[in-house]
Amino acid sequence: MKLRFISAVILFVFVSVFAAGVAGRLANSTRANLDSSDSAPDAGALFNSQCGKCHGKDGRAKTTRGKLTHARDLTSSEWQNDVSDERLFNSISHGKGKMPAFKKLSDDQIDSLVSYVRQLKK
Repeated sequence: MKLRFISAVILFVFVSVFAAGVAGRLANSTRANLDSSDSAPDAGALFNSQCGKCHGKDGRAKTTRGKLTHARDLTSSEWQNDVSDERLFNSISHGKGKMPAFKKLSDDQIDSLVSYVRQLKK
């Protein structure tokens, strides 16, 4: 009985250390992807990971979170015609209303998001 308990504790410690190591690697990998400005940013993946929660992967803001926060429909032709690239850049970088600031993104990443948002126009 005592041997089983000790074995279970050792197994638990091993699994915990392994899981912490994997979680640390994933966090570092994600951070490296957001911080790297060496390569051209993948705007679609960046949009999905940073903007998709509210604006949806299609930009129409039909997500639950988007409806709760009244996120903008980025596909709207009227809105696209009224907003400048500079305003989009500033809104992403500094936030606007309920939209949080994404200061952790590089200027190149934000520029790629502005271009990506422009492609969502219907």
